[in-house]
Amino acid sequence: MSALPAILIVLATVAAMEGVAWASHKYIMHGFAWSWHRDHHEPHDKLLEKNDRFALFGAALSIALFAVGSSMIMGQAAWAPGTWMGLGVLVYGMIYTLIHDGLVHQRYFTWVPRRGYAKRLVQAHRLHHATLGREGGVSFGFLVARDPAVLRRELRQQRESGVVSLRESI
Repeated sequence: MSALPAILIVLATVAAMEGVAWASHKYIMHGFAWSWHRDHHEPHDKLLEKNDRFALFGAALSIALFAVGSSMIMGQAAWAPGTWMGLGVLVYGMIYTLIHDGLVHQRYFTWVPRRGYAKRLVQAHRLHHATLGREGGVSFGFLVARDPAVLRRELRQQRESGVVSLRESI
């Protein structure tokens, strides 16, 4: 496979992973797997969270796709795009770790952005954490951040309709 299609597959996979992350965050983490995700929404001073277990699913998906694309593992049945999709999942995981765990939650470094895309990401995710419990909420994605003013309005509407309880800071 030539370089251009491989690069396009990696980029398309990274973009698709944002949709996968949004859906799994909204419907799995805030659904039946809340018992793992809850500690991510509560203050703590632990190095690791139960929520970190979800990274194992992303890693397993990446490894499986690399295996499907590997002729060393699959022989003649290898599917070359699998390698590049596996790389896309890996790249998304690295971006997620740097932005979500590093920038937003400051687990690895401290930097508070004052403007631009990074500030918008931090604001959107902080608004996600403004809810008490798993119901309602906004901004379930990780790399796409909607306008924080719109998110605040949505949270207020959810509170007024009784869908969600908000922390005092909102």
